[in-house]
Amino acid sequence: MTASPDPSSGSFADGVHRCAFRVYFEDTDAGGIVYHANYLRWYERARTEMLRLLGVALGQALDDATGTYVVAHLDMKFAGPARLDDVVTVESRVADVQKASVRLHQVAKVQDRVINEAQIRLGFVGPDGRPRRQPEDWLAAFASLAPREEG
Repeated sequence: MTASPDPSSGSFADGVHRCAFRVYFEDTDAGGIVYHANYLRWYERARTEMLRLLGVALGQALDDATGTYVVAHLDMKFAGPARLDDVVTVESRVADVQKASVRLHQVAKVQDRVINEAQIRLGFVGPDGRPRRQPEDWLAAFASLAPREEG
């Protein structure tokens, strides 16, 4: 019996998380172009994998009522299509870290061509849905990836 392969969590290089997804038929519209809502799914998956690599245990945080992240703001720009069988790479960068939120810049590329980009603010909320300070180790993990202000 062989073990099932683990799904890819992507990787970090120079503070940028990269995660790749293949475009399947189910991702496309009748014209063979990726349906717009799928970019949101890929961004969500890439963020989840980035958090996993940072040691942020979202499942455990839900189980022990620490809290979770919700999308508080999203600004998305479409720059070109992805098509059936393309490999889309999502690059995620931490843009800003606050006590109860983190702002990310996510870019979807086919090869080196930008096809979509989004600015996303994630708010950290408790089980009651109210904003809550992020755990200290999570704040530190995000801060390690945030751009440094030059003084």
